This record gives sequence, structure tokens and C-alpha cells, in this order.
Amino acid sequence: MSKGLVVVESPAKVKTLQKFLGGDYVIKASVGHIKDLPEGELGVDLQKDFQPQYVTISGKGKIIRELKKASKDVKNIYLGPDPDREGEAIAWHIAEEIGDADKNIYRVLFNEITQKAVLNAIHHPGKLQQSKFEAQQARRILDRLVGYQVSPILWEKVRRGLSAGRVQSVAVRIVCEREREIQDFVSQEYWSLTATLRGKDSPISFDAKLTKWKGKKVKMANEAEALAIQKALETVSYSVSKIVQQEKQRHPFPPFITSRLQQEAFRKLSFSAQKTMRIAQKLYEGVDLGQLGMVGLITYMRTDSVRVSTEAIQQVREWIKDRFGDSYLPHKPNVYKSRRGAQEAHEAIRPTSIDLEPDQVKSYLDKDQWALYKLIWDRFVASQMPSADFLQTTVEIKADDAIFIAVGTVPVFQGFMVLYVEGEDNRESGNGEKRLPALSEGEVLELLNLTPKQHFTQPPYRFSEATLIKELEEKGIGRPSTYATILATIKEKGYVRLEKGKFFPTELGCLVNDLLVVNFPDIFDIEFTAQMEENLDKIEEGQKDWVDTLKEFYLPFEKDLERARISMRDVKREKIPTDAVCERCGSKMVKRWGKRGYFLACSSYPKCRYTREVEGNGGNQVETDARCEKCGSPMVIKTGKFGRFLACSNYPNCKFTRPLDTGVRCPQEGCDGVIVERRTRKGRTFYSCANYPSCTYALWDKPIPEKCPQCSFPFLVEKPGKGGVLKRCPKKECGYRASE
Repeated sequence: MSKGLVVVESPAKVKTLQKFLGGDYVIKASVGHIKDLPEGELGVDLQKDFQPQYVTISGKGKIIRELKKASKDVKNIYLGPDPDREGEAIAWHIAEEIGDADKNIYRVLFNEITQKAVLNAIHHPGKLQQSKFEAQQARRILDRLVGYQVSPILWEKVRRGLSAGRVQSVAVRIVCEREREIQDFVSQEYWSLTATLRGKDSPISFDAKLTKWKGKKVKMANEAEALAIQKALETVSYSVSKIVQQEKQRHPFPPFITSRLQQEAFRKLSFSAQKTMRIAQKLYEGVDLGQLGMVGLITYMRTDSVRVSTEAIQQVREWIKDRFGDSYLPHKPNVYKSRRGAQEAHEAIRPTSIDLEPDQVKSYLDKDQWALYKLIWDRFVASQMPSADFLQTTVEIKADDAIFIAVGTVPVFQGFMVLYVEGEDNRESGNGEKRLPALSEGEVLELLNLTPKQHFTQPPYRFSEATLIKELEEKGIGRPSTYATILATIKEKGYVRLEKGKFFPTELGCLVNDLLVVNFPDIFDIEFTAQMEENLDKIEEGQKDWVDTLKEFYLPFEKDLERARISMRDVKREKIPTDAVCERCGSKMVKRWGKRGYFLACSSYPKCRYTREVEGNGGNQVETDARCEKCGSPMVIKTGKFGRFLACSNYPNCKFTRPLDTGVRCPQEGCDGVIVERRTRKGRTFYSCANYPSCTYALWDKPIPEKCPQCSFPFLVEKPGKGGVLKRCPKKECGYRASE
């Protein structure tokens, strides 16, 4: 008779545990949740304290029967789903299905899948945590109450198939509000003046920026002001008036938590949050390392704690000392503080063994697995290394009534940066070190050049996946296990689109957001949603009752629902008068909402069914320098059902259109076509020859009319990557690539 039944979520984890536990235990996988609220109905009894009506998930009946069969001959059942709220709910439902008075039901938490951790969890099992299960249950019911009661209103008022989510809609709101900030931003012109200088006995020149003019902080609003100051300073003497040197430190970063891993994987590896979590899950559950068998390479990847076990710290400190020497080992371990409310029961994301260096396991991992593992490994090791030291020199230069400043930074000790440097969200911020030549106070300098430069204040940046996750985290929206799902959902629903790595709200997203914000001012409020996340945390900690929390939420929400059903704008039936005239019958046109956004329709419908696109609809029309081949009018870029295309601006008088030209000639020998932009049936943009089907040349990356400097191929391609735009040669054998 076996010692017990161990139930985990993933079949992949079964293989790894079997290696550690041998034949003493029967190990089965639930393959995720086995029970959930029913599809197609609310599944929550509003009259009986929000009692959920769980049903067996389709296809999971067979798994439940197998678990029951496996539990018959054992006394001890060890429930080992993932150590988070979702895992607790899975464990709870399994216990309800297969537990009875004759069985010992234990909860085991595998924070890492290593032999030591697994055996320790089995030998020291715990109990199911009711408060953790209730926190998950409250979240699930909250999401169901919002989704299943708000979405039908959107179906009635806008169109079928739309969805509203308690957290996803707040994420859309953040993207929409940022876009409006950008649209409302008024750029201001300003100028700078840079002096290129050189010491009398030095061959090295350096730049200094004008900071003060006639005793005040310099402000040059236009070219005339900049040129006037430039003229006044072209013939004066320049000399060093002050030199200040300061020691600066850059401290190492803590090991990864979920959100930081997702952000950094996007910056450095161009991984989406979903892809990052999918790969991390595999690294956690176990990878076949040949003779070592299945080994879990990282600790549990859904965590908001930066805590690290004493044993792991000791191991990494020994490794640092052996590899880099005493100078790269702090006297005491570096200690980091988790944010308020973090679940300290979990560790940060780290390698399970410091001995499994990335290069040692590289041959067993695919390219993406290795890249993510190396990122985690480097960050963890660097977190226990000393700070980097720099010497910053600030030189003040006097030139008559002007003060110029030059700043140089010289690395003194690399510290943790010998191994790891964090990526940047916006490359324009730039943290590169600049060196200055040796200078002395009173030294007279030679002016080589005085350069005025025009600038404009910039609007806020649009969110990337990394910065949106950061924004959600800072505002308390969502938790480690939900960030990837939130981003995937708002893209899938068509509320936002990703363009060159940045989030843009769609016309649909803005419309739905406006309707929800007006009709549900509390539920989709950012602060309200953050407070609800805190309440869920308090339920888990046993500080709040889950039913009371749902009642506090539902009473005002129910009133909003009733009001919205009556007073929400009926966009679907709305007919907005316009001055446009129908080409067919001369009636006035009205603006209506359809599957692809707003369009113009004849007011005499159904007698006249004429429709046309709204000019400038949702920003979907962009002017170009191209000319119409039929009437010579300027061409504009429009967005239609099958993506972007060029159309005559003289529409409807001229209806000429053609595919969007990239300006790149087809490279196929004997073909005189150009490469144009197209879109697949699933909406993915690609580029192909305009002469299709006679020429089938096509590629995914956007071609740009720049000759390859390495092999002279007629064009390069570009794609967003690693925090910037990557240019490369499309010829595989060439290998040329460069970042902007």
C-alpha cells in the first residue's frame, strides 16, 4: 500500500515529483480547476448570501473519477496545487470531491520543485486554509457579478459579444485616460545652447550646456532669443570657475517579484507578460536536464515578496566569493523590504540551485527558456553583490554673463553591474556615463562651437506592457497572478491595440470606457478597485468576512445596474444628425455605430441603404504625400476591415484606393512590384509584393528603404525589441542588426 496520494495541478509537475518520491506515493494531476461557476448563467444566489453554485468543469468528470479511484486505497491525501489563492481553491474543491471521514487531508506547498523542498513539504504538511479559499471565492464572485450583469447591458446598448470586467475595465480606463492626456497636450517650444570646448593643452573636447544667463535660470522660448544669446557669447572668454566632485552609488536591485519579472522580460527580451509567465511556469515545474532528470529551475513565479531563504543567500554569497573574490562580496547580506501587503510566505523568484548556472543548462533549454532563466539567475546573484561606485564631476564654466555646466561620470567600481544592469522603459532617458578631460579651476578654455537647438516639450509616454504593469501595480490594481491575464484580455476584446510595443485605445475601447465610467462611477473607479484588492487581502488574512465584503460591494452596485439599464446611452440605436448628404437620394446622413465603429448612413433607411465611412473616423485617416492616380488629389491612410490602405481624399467624388505602399521595391528577380502592407484574416499585419499572386514574396517584419550597410541588400526590416526598434537585414546569411 502506498504512503499516500499526492495531487498537483500540472501533468509536467507529476514527472518531477515522481522522481523525488519514487513509488511510495501515487501522484495525479487535476490539470487546473475541476469546478467553477456555470457558464451562461450567474451561478450566484443573491438571496442567500452570495452562495456560489459550483459545477464540474466540462471534461473534468473523468479526472475526478480517476482521483476518487486513486484515493480509495490510501489513508493520506496530500493536496499540492500551486501555493496561491487559485491553488487553494483547486485544493479545496478536490478535497470536497475525494475526501471523507476516513481520510487524512493535508495541504502541501511547493515553493520550489526540488527534492529537499518536496520531501520537507510532504513530511511537514499543513491544513487547508479556509480564509485563503474564501478570498479566491470572493474575487471569483465579484468578477462574475460584474461581468455577467454589466456585459448584457453593453450587448443591449452597443453590440453583442462585448464584455466588462471589474479589473480589466479599469486597465482600459487607464489606457484611455493616458491617450486623452496625450491628445490634450499642448507642446511648448524651447531652445538650448551647447558649447563645445577644449582645454588649451588638451586634445579632448567636451560639451557644456548653458544653465544661467545674466544671473537667472536660462529660458529661451524661440529661435530669436537663442540666436541673440549665441551671438553675445561667440567672442567672449570661457574659463573654469568651479569644479565639484562627488562620489555616487548605484545600488543593486532586489530579486524579481512577478510584476518586475514581467516588466524586465518585456524590456530586455521583448516577451509579453503572458509569454513570460508561460515560460516561468515551465521552469518552475521542471525541465529534463539529462542525467539529472526533471529539475525545477526556479522558485514559484507568482509572488510579490522579495524575501529569500537564509540557505539560498548563503549559497549565492559563496558563489560570488569564489567567482569574483572578496571585493565583490558585501560584509553582510543585502536585505530588501517588500511592499506593504506582500505575501511574505513566498520567496522572491530565484534559481532553486546556484550551481545550475545558465550556461551549464543551456543545451537542455530552448532559446526563450534559457533567456528568461539567465535573466532570473543574473538578477538574483546581482542582488547580493555590492553597490557600484562612480565619481561624478560637475564643472561650472563662466563666459561673461553666462554659466555653462558640464557633468562627467567615471565608474570607480562596477559592483553588481559587472553582472546585471536593469533595462529602461524609455531609452530617451539615457543613463550613459560621460567622461570629462582633466580640468583645473581658473583654466581658460577654447570655444570650438556654440550650437543652438530647438526642442519641444513632450506629452506623456504611451504605455508599453512593462509600464502598464508598473502602473497597475503602483495603483494597487490586480495582483501578481492577474497582470498577464488583464493585458491579454483587453487586447483580445479589441479595447486596445499594440502598435510598435505601445498601447493605443481603440474607438470601441474609448466608447465602452466612457459608458462604464458615467454609469458605474464607483465600480470602475481606480481607487475603489484598489480598495477592493485590499479587502480581498484582508479576507485572506482573516480580518474581513467574505460575505460582508460582497454585501458592501453589491448594495451600491445593484442601484447602478438598475439606473444603467434605463439611462445608459443607447449607442446601437443612436442616430446623430450630420450635414452630410446621401449621394443616392439626397437625404441627410446620420452618424451610427456599427461593428467597425462609427459610419454614416442615409436617414431614409430602409428605403435607402447607402452608407459610407466617417471622414477622420476615430483618427483612422492620416494624410500622406502620395497623389491619387485618377484625380491628383492627396491620398490619405484609412483603416478598414482588412487593415490600413490608401484612399483618395476627394472621396466620395473619387473612390480610388490602393494598398499601403512601404516605398520598398520587391527584391525578387524580374519583378517590378513594390512591397505593400496587408493583414491576415486573424488581423496580423504582414508585408508582401503588390503583384501577388504572380509574385509571392512576403515577410512579417516591416521593410524600410535603407540599404544594408553590410551586404548591400536593397532594404532592411524593423521591429520593436528590447526597449527600442531593432533594424536587421532580411537575408539570414548576412546577420546584420542594429538598434535605434
